[in-house]
Amino acid sequence: MVAPDEAVRATPAVKRLMISVPFATATSGLGFAVSGYFLALQVQSVDADAKVTNLALVHASGAVAAMVAQPLIGVLSDRTRTRAGARPPWILLGALIGSVGLISAGQSTTIGLLMVAAMTIQFGFNALAGPLSAILPDRIPIPLRGRYSTLSGLGSITAAILGPVVASLFSERIPLGYLSATGLIMVIVVAFLVVNPEPDNRGVPRPGFSVRDFIAALWVDPRKHPDFGWAFLGRLFIFGGYFMVLTYHLYLAQGYIGLTTSEAAKVVPLIGVVGLPGFLVAIAVAGPYSDRIGRRKPLVLVGGLVVAVSTLIPLAVPTVVGLFAAGAVTTIGFGIFTAVDVALVSELLPAKDDFAKDLGILNIAATLPGVLAPVIAAGVVQLTGSYGAVYLTAALISALGALAVLPIKSVR
Repeated sequence: MVAPDEAVRATPAVKRLMISVPFATATSGLGFAVSGYFLALQVQSVDADAKVTNLALVHASGAVAAMVAQPLIGVLSDRTRTRAGARPPWILLGALIGSVGLISAGQSTTIGLLMVAAMTIQFGFNALAGPLSAILPDRIPIPLRGRYSTLSGLGSITAAILGPVVASLFSERIPLGYLSATGLIMVIVVAFLVVNPEPDNRGVPRPGFSVRDFIAALWVDPRKHPDFGWAFLGRLFIFGGYFMVLTYHLYLAQGYIGLTTSEAAKVVPLIGVVGLPGFLVAIAVAGPYSDRIGRRKPLVLVGGLVVAVSTLIPLAVPTVVGLFAAGAVTTIGFGIFTAVDVALVSELLPAKDDFAKDLGILNIAATLPGVLAPVIAAGVVQLTGSYGAVYLTAALISALGALAVLPIKSVR
């Protein structure tokens, strides 16, 4: 890793990106958070007896679409040459597709329609997130990436925390909730693109493209790029443990803590809010501190381990207080992890011409758990007959993810 250079100063364009990127990253986070909250309520209203299995199907369908979107749009974005640059056209298109999915979800009354809507939401907002994340290696100097990563994570996680709170205001008017989120997302995306124009890149040589090359490019050989492989594995496990709890929060509050549906619908959105102050402190300190000391791995490790420990709290304290305590600790750990992880992976990408594609592959590690975690969690519940076992499984998976950062050698 390049040592921090205190002489590096942000240009006006970089300053604008730093100020506005939290709002941009909040758009996809808001889309995921609002839909996640509403989908759990909608699935339960369709068939309460089969809600665990059906919610796993809905999230798994959406996550499959997300896994396709990230590398596909990434490789297309890397090869796009327009007056508006490479990333903006795909960011805007992703926002439009995701918004269509949100509006469709609000009108869906069957599990099948909810699955289709979830796929559209995930494809669209992941198509937005891939090119948006590529702005970091494209336009941000290495000594400033920790701070930029902090601001980027600030937007996405804050949206993830506050999204369900806002959505809870529309629990009796779900279609209006989806529509309100759609309007806010589109306004922010358009404003971000106007404030941060990308240079005309029509004169930049375009890498070749074929379907065969694209499929081959989806595989990054861990023997040739072991650090890339470890970063992928670490993300996969940490997000996996996190999503196992997050996906079933509403049902865990009912089946494990003993709340009614209406009580859980009010309590669950507030869990993240309790941890918001700690999250803001963690993310504000971790990114700049990482830049200052020139190290990423220790902070990623600590953040992942804190997430793992947090999932054990409800086992020791199976009450609403335990849920809130776990939420507070989780957001602190995820704040540390998020603030530094993006900067870490940006420094071990194999090829400059494939920034968005390679980030898309790494981002699969953040979306693949959306396929695996609900299925694993549902299997754990059915196998053990207890929602509590989900917490223990999530702790183990998250801890393994944190430890996966240790073998990385190219970044300190």
